[in-house]
Amino acid sequence: MDGIINLYKPRGYTSHDAVARIKRFCGTKRVGHAGTLDPMADGVLPILVGRAAAAQEYLMNHDKRYLAGMRFGLVTDTGDITGRVISQTAVKLNCEDIGLAAENFTGKIRQIPPMYSAIKINGKKLYELAREGITVERRDREIEIYKIEVLKAVTDTDFLVRVECSKGTYIRTLCEDIGEMLGCGGTLYSLTREACGEFDISDTVTLDEIERIYCEGGSSAVERFLISPEKVFTELKSIKLTDFYSRLCKNGCEIYLKKLGLDEKAFSEDQTVRLYDNEGTFFAIGKIGIFDGKTAVKAAARFAE
Repeated sequence: MDGIINLYKPRGYTSHDAVARIKRFCGTKRVGHAGTLDPMADGVLPILVGRAAAAQEYLMNHDKRYLAGMRFGLVTDTGDITGRVISQTAVKLNCEDIGLAAENFTGKIRQIPPMYSAIKINGKKLYELAREGITVERRDREIEIYKIEVLKAVTDTDFLVRVECSKGTYIRTLCEDIGEMLGCGGTLYSLTREACGEFDISDTVTLDEIERIYCEGGSSAVERFLISPEKVFTELKSIKLTDFYSRLCKNGCEIYLKKLGLDEKAFSEDQTVRLYDNEGTFFAIGKIGIFDGKTAVKAAARFAE
């Protein structure tokens, strides 16, 4: 039971709820996810089963695409409609108004994470502090908004907006910032994650679908939904090792590129690569580094024995 499930998380579920159900279906406790989705949000939530859990930090770095329902003239303490209303203003806007304001937030920008987020400070999640009425200072961080597309006006205040962005982007904060620029405030009324790296909403499977297959054939039948971690890293260079060097690599040793007959200049320090054994089996993600002045590769995350 090793692989990634491209799960469609429904609204009303926490990411933890989804993981708990997958644990039961797969018959294993080693299950995680790549990128938390709020209960009010739905969409792509890659679930990592077994050894695929080693891919978490790499999947978390992937770009995202969201379909956001933005409501302007409304401000809440959470940045979405589940929160307490702070202010409400009568406004009448159009797509051009939203688009012009949104242009100010494309490219590389600094964003302050919201208090209602899963970021930890001194071991405690921000949303836990927020629920206690505690507000703490948060450092801004660089993110990148590749594209903001205003798709349509639902009402004079509600708009559907598609956002393509880097990891670490908070769409709630983006909505609030656009609303602030418009002078009326803003909050999310819906959010769908349409893509997370290579995982697209068009290829997702639902919890109900997985449960149906589980009821028909047990945990072994659920394996049909597992995607090999290899498919997530197809854009990376690959290195094939002999049996001898595969064993050394699996035991945590660095392997010098010259001993593999590879050109050191073709690789850069900290570069991530795919590692294959002599039989062509993908077994790990490796990192290029300098060891004793020589360029070598070392396994960073293993997906097979």
